[in-house]
Amino acid sequence: MELGTTVLPIFFCLLLLKTSTTSSSTLFTTPTKPPSSSSAPSPASTPAPTTSPTAPSSPSSSSSSSTSSSTLDPKQLRALQSLNLPTSKDPCSQPPALHNATLCDNSKPFRHVISLSLTNCSDDVSLSITALKSLSTLHDLQFINCPIALVRFPPELITNLHSFTCINSLRKLTGVWLSRLKNLTDLTVSGVRVSASGPSIILGSLRKLKSVTISHTNLTGYLPKLWHPNITYIDLSGNQLKGKIPSSVSRLDNLILLNLSSNQLTGELPTSIGDLLELRNLSLSTNSLSGSIPDSLSAIPSLVHLDLSSNQLNGSIPKFLADMKDLKYLNLEKNNFQGVMPFNASFIKSLVLFKIDDNSNLCYNHSTISPKVKLGIAPCDKNGFPMSPPAKPDTSSSGSGDESDYSDGSGDETSQKDSGHHGPNKVVLGMAIGLSSIIFLIIFLILLSKWCA
Repeated sequence: MELGTTVLPIFFCLLLLKTSTTSSSTLFTTPTKPPSSSSAPSPASTPAPTTSPTAPSSPSSSSSSSTSSSTLDPKQLRALQSLNLPTSKDPCSQPPALHNATLCDNSKPFRHVISLSLTNCSDDVSLSITALKSLSTLHDLQFINCPIALVRFPPELITNLHSFTCINSLRKLTGVWLSRLKNLTDLTVSGVRVSASGPSIILGSLRKLKSVTISHTNLTGYLPKLWHPNITYIDLSGNQLKGKIPSSVSRLDNLILLNLSSNQLTGELPTSIGDLLELRNLSLSTNSLSGSIPDSLSAIPSLVHLDLSSNQLNGSIPKFLADMKDLKYLNLEKNNFQGVMPFNASFIKSLVLFKIDDNSNLCYNHSTISPKVKLGIAPCDKNGFPMSPPAKPDTSSSGSGDESDYSDGSGDETSQKDSGHHGPNKVVLGMAIGLSSIIFLIIFLILLSKWCA
């Protein structure tokens, strides 16, 4: 009994000693294995968690904002955020997106936004003077489909701004507000109402302006009599401008486009308009202009687009238009032109667009132009006057539809012959019926008298 009680503790001690030696041998043999990067972290990798203590709050935004802050001015970054623009990635390195586009310069240590486009703005976007002061490095600012409230631009932004675009955007836009942007070279305002007494209020102060578009803004008043000579592009279409086109516009030696369509302009075209030697596009449609096309227009060598439609122009169409080699778009419809149209089929085919219909006193030479060409005007007779339009085809007769479908003169003669043939037959038939009735009545009375006697 004493032996058993003595052996048992010794057995447990030996077992415990073996276990401890096994674990200790395992502990000391582990470093002798080849190190594995995946099995245990190396001492060099352990400090990594201490370098990202800010990560738990917002991992993506903090890392990206640190990246963006290293390139973009932090004040401008906050300004973009106030405009609800995404800044999770560096705005200077992002391609143009659907709702915004930014361009930055290459200054150091921070880059600055020089071009900003706000497109399809949400309802909660609002401009603030603080944000605009931070973005005073802008050279180009665009608002497209952003009907937000307007604020006064800070002087720093006005000084640097060279291009301003407002399309279907901003509210309560005035001519005085636009006139403050004195360093603009490019102004585009369209689809928004502008309160001003005339274009001169806006353009008078913009001495550096080269391109101006103020279209569909319900702008009233008269065209400016004085223009700054730097202007190369003028689009004042879709307004309520009235009066005559001033001859001073012909002094713009570098003018490439002049679009005054859809206004209430009256009077004749300036005879000096041919002095615009660089002009490519002349659009004066949908006004109340009268008189003839000035001969000086032939002096413009590079004219590509000429639209004088929907006016009250009269006289003959000048032949020199057919000699303008660069002309591709010609619209003279809905006027009061008269005489023989001076264009042949080859010239018409060379044009991309040609419209001349709705000139009731104008006709074409059907010996040089095929009747298959639908011009909307009548052919000329031998005296150079428009033939009367052909009669409508009689649906009961066959074979007359092809003749009356177009107007080379044969249809008119045929219809006149037909009408001359059927008219007298009806008269003779009526007279015959009347005479026979009278004769019948006389015979009846004679027989009646004899019967009564």
